[in-house]
Amino acid sequence: MTKHSPFRYFKTSPEVIRLAVMLYVRFPLSLRNVEDLLHERGIDISHETVRFWWNRFGPMFALIIQTYYLGRKEYGGLS
Repeated sequence: MTKHSPFRYFKTSPEVIRLAVMLYVRFPLSLRNVEDLLHERGIDISHETVRFWWNRFGPMFALIIQTYYLGRKEYGGLS
């Protein structure tokens, strides 16, 4: 059984989707600020598109980040 890409039905590249979602999650930006930042880079998308991508791919990216940090022996905190 082959593993399908979660981005297979989208015209936009996975790198752009990942960039938009990570900008929204990582920095305290509004959806319109993310839209403006991507527009400055030559990517024309709507803030509603960023919201849709965040709802669709946010949990997937969060799981990837959690498994990465939990898999490391030392992460965060003061010791």
